[in-house]
Amino acid sequence: MDHRLLEYFLAVCQELHFTKAAERLGISQPTLSHQIALLEQRVGASLFVRIGKKVYMSEAGHILRRHALNVFHELEQAQLALDELRGLKRGQLRIGCSGNHLLTSALISFHETFPGIELSVTELATEETREGLLANRLDIGVVFLPFKDELLESVPLFRETLQLVISSGHPLYGQATVKLAELQRHPVVLLQPKFLVRQMIDAYCAEAGFILRPQVEVSTLDSLLELARRGVGGAVLPASYVANLQDYQMQALPITDPVPGQIIGVVCRKDIYPGPSTAAFIQHLVAHFGASRFT
Repeated sequence: MDHRLLEYFLAVCQELHFTKAAERLGISQPTLSHQIALLEQRVGASLFVRIGKKVYMSEAGHILRRHALNVFHELEQAQLALDELRGLKRGQLRIGCSGNHLLTSALISFHETFPGIELSVTELATEETREGLLANRLDIGVVFLPFKDELLESVPLFRETLQLVISSGHPLYGQATVKLAELQRHPVVLLQPKFLVRQMIDAYCAEAGFILRPQVEVSTLDSLLELARRGVGGAVLPASYVANLQDYQMQALPITDPVPGQIIGVVCRKDIYPGPSTAAFIQHLVAHFGASRFT
């Protein structure tokens, strides 16, 4: 079966729209339709069902897509093995991360050591990273552990804790720490519930017998910090994110009694050949963070 026909087929599967798929492939829509029709003739079944203006995969389409993804996956694995023979002079890593701030310094030092390896980091919720790994859209994830999936394995890196970031006008400004129970007596701003940082603070508060009701929920750490800066409320943020906070009008208070925390680790597929770029990056992360970060 023509390798190119499978590429065209997978593009339509992803877009479920012939015109958009054709634009992505850089060919005309009639050409794409002709190629899909040719593929359908070869497999002896319709791969797509058109209802009105919408396109859906047929049962045969779902079967071919599953096997086509395996074909391309095996080709990628072969290329990784061949690249290993040439050493780490080039390569590409796609990384899903629970916060880009977690990797900034590690990325810089890794790039200095292996400048030929391209790094693409996308900030994602943990579940989104899991889905990306299982769909082969990502090579590595840096997420909160434990990460339960029989197809994935993890390596712990360090323990993340949470802190309350406040502006100089906040009643708690100047304190050394803040007790967890005290958070319920002040306005707070939090990440949306889909993020593990939010789930972590919610779980600790529930264990303590209360629920935090945020003034505002947002989807980025930068937005939380800005809300805290403007005095909307105290922002619950990862300690690693505020470690380099350089704003004399703001303060990061460690949360105590108890200290909310969870292990950050790197995850990858168990059933995929660990290419040299992947192995080198994981080894670099372990060395960069070090066992002392579990305290």
